[in-house]
Amino acid sequence: MIIQVPTLDELPALRAIERAAGEPFRALGMAAIADDEPPSIEQLTEFQRAGRALAAYEEAGPDGEGGHPVGYLLWEPVDGCTHIEQVSVHPEYAHRGIGRALIDRAMSEPSTPSRQSGKDGGRVALTLTTFTEVPWNAPYYARIGFRVLPEAELTPGLRAIRAHEATLGLDRWPRVAMRREADWEPGEG
Repeated sequence: MIIQVPTLDELPALRAIERAAGEPFRALGMAAIADDEPPSIEQLTEFQRAGRALAAYEEAGPDGEGGHPVGYLLWEPVDGCTHIEQVSVHPEYAHRGIGRALIDRAMSEPSTPSRQSGKDGGRVALTLTTFTEVPWNAPYYARIGFRVLPEAELTPGLRAIRAHEATLGLDRWPRVAMRREADWEPGEG
């Protein structure tokens, strides 16, 4: 698997991944999530140009086929952490460690806040917000080193994100903010 910043030409493929990755929510009674529109090309372009988009690719086979995006991650700096805005893997490629590889890579991306400041050996804590009762959300993130943040530990930026999510109606289903510390080692959990 190859992980790198996607090209502008690949951004429509990321939207297709998001649509496909949303479909399993329908079986959980979360049709509104399944029907949610993926980030626009303009939004994806902003992440891509800022170096805050990563895509995972199949490696090309002997016939030269392959090499198309199968998953992606968008992040933004929030209160000194790398906040994972979105991570999605096409269902045809689920359970292969692609989401985890994207998350692990985001922890040490060159443009993350700690890499820019030279702190923590180039690693930074990760944060995200997610659904608590969706098996491939909070339970999955807990298995790969994230912990639920109690209300008292939410930073101002995370509070703002959670408030925005509430205005979008995402709080119809239980949600939490989670964090993985900078000293967490990939392979743990």
